[in-house]
Amino acid sequence: MSEPTLRPDTLAVRAGLARSGFEETAEAMYLTSGFVYDSAEAAEAAFAGESERFVYSRYGNPTTAMLEQRLAALEGAEACSATASGMSAVFTALAALLGAGDRVVASRGLFGSCFVILDEILPRWGVETVFVDGPDLEQWRKALAEPTTAVFFESPSNPMQELVDMRAVCDLAHGAGAQVVVDNVFGTPVFSKPLAHGADIVVYSATKHIDGQGRVLGGAILGPKEFIDGPVQNLVRHTGPTLSAFNAWVLLKGLETMRLRVEAQAAAALRLAEQLEAHSRVRTVLYPFLPSHPQHELAKRQMGGGGTVVTFEIDGGKAEAFALMNALEIVDISNNLGDSKSMATHPATTTHRRMGEEARAAIGITDGTVRLSVGLEDAGDLAADLERALTVAFGPN
Repeated sequence: MSEPTLRPDTLAVRAGLARSGFEETAEAMYLTSGFVYDSAEAAEAAFAGESERFVYSRYGNPTTAMLEQRLAALEGAEACSATASGMSAVFTALAALLGAGDRVVASRGLFGSCFVILDEILPRWGVETVFVDGPDLEQWRKALAEPTTAVFFESPSNPMQELVDMRAVCDLAHGAGAQVVVDNVFGTPVFSKPLAHGADIVVYSATKHIDGQGRVLGGAILGPKEFIDGPVQNLVRHTGPTLSAFNAWVLLKGLETMRLRVEAQAAAALRLAEQLEAHSRVRTVLYPFLPSHPQHELAKRQMGGGGTVVTFEIDGGKAEAFALMNALEIVDISNNLGDSKSMATHPATTTHRRMGEEARAAIGITDGTVRLSVGLEDAGDLAADLERALTVAFGPN
């Protein structure tokens, strides 16, 4: 009889679990740089690929392997490679696909560092990058009318919450011969499953949501076993963006509570989005599950929840945005997101500063744009803090 299919909550706790001879309850943390062999012949066989074992923690580690197996099971992917950060996951995935003379089509609505990789670094190495507006299918259709090696997008995008019609774009990409890489940080592993909509590869900053408690950095690349075990592992082994065993252990424990945290954060995020939308000094509020979101119906089709981030534009510019952020008493000012602590970010001067004013304007980031990552504080306390800060900054509503 075949083994029953386990549900996500069980996989988040049990998948990939490998106990040592001590039969420990929690996952073991293997803080070791290397491993020993019974003989010189055994070492030779390991490096020749004739035996399957751990040889060096830059190549693989038992604790990291548990995390990779658990993430792959949750994502529905064949394989996973854990990396030292989310940006190392993005860069390694793209570098494993692209070489001189190749072409990549990407949504212009990206996190600042992702934009730099595509706009500055890859072109310097002979890769052609073509940017399109993520929500505009006609632009995707036109850009993918010629052979392409890779497609890259975020959905929803950071910070402007633009969605890409994943199924439609993946179909166009595959018709052009491209592999589709989706950065699913805003979508979260809980609410969005890009592989089910046709994507080939998914990348994460595991710092957000998976740890989600401000402790460690980490990243993950998920996709076909041939891709992960081939070009991705070749890059990881020889360039070294390897996740530490300690960070892998922290992320394993984070996975056990991820759904509970993310669902609570999303419920609070929707409440705050509705509150902000009702304020006279707030011009726009962007949250995928808010009915006013321009792609609300697409969000409902592609996502199981709206995520943990609310983006809004206040009436005014940098001075007004700073006044609001400085008046917050519970919410921290930080450049992180997906954390148990709520955080406010001014993208134009921090996370998206490197893009430049013209590139920011092209995706709608203004000096009045604020990104609010909603944490696990009491939603009523967050609402009161936000209302108090708005009043301090702008006077009564």
